[in-house]
Amino acid sequence: MALRNQSLSLISGRAHYDEVVAAVLAARSSVWIATANLKELLIEDGNAVPGRRRARGRPSYRSVLEPMAELAARGVELRILHAALPSRAFRDAFDGLPALVRGGLELRACGRVHLKTVIVDGGFAYVGSANWTGAGMGVKRSERRNFELGVITRDEAMLDAVQALYDHIWQGAACATCGLRKKCEAPIA
Repeated sequence: MALRNQSLSLISGRAHYDEVVAAVLAARSSVWIATANLKELLIEDGNAVPGRRRARGRPSYRSVLEPMAELAARGVELRILHAALPSRAFRDAFDGLPALVRGGLELRACGRVHLKTVIVDGGFAYVGSANWTGAGMGVKRSERRNFELGVITRDEAMLDAVQALYDHIWQGAACATCGLRKKCEAPIA
């Protein structure tokens, strides 16, 4: 991509949750996520009332997979491209949501994936250091959250470039010439 001025916003810390996770939850047509590590990501429960104790010990947080199941039910395309086996907590939450298990959330693994990006509706992109995890994107307290840095953009040329790379990997286009293909447990292509 040639050098040119682009409209970017630099984000860090809690802004990952406030900007990126909020964009995912507001998606209308698609959410594409790429992450090296895929772990359970808890979000604030919108039904929680500050200062009021939750009935029957219900937590003030819930899995991000719950609203993603609602997105899937509305026809939003959900994809996660990841490197390693998802955490047990992620798999347990996923397995408890039939809308996702039936194909509402597509998962593909490639051991070479190290990029971290979130693309929403083809019009919003996050590119940065944060994995799709609680420590990276989540609502953890500032003293427990990872130090993360990234940019968000709605720049069409940058979106096109990020989506093209994502789709190249997603479609398995890199598998044929991959130097790790013989070690790969489940090549995409």
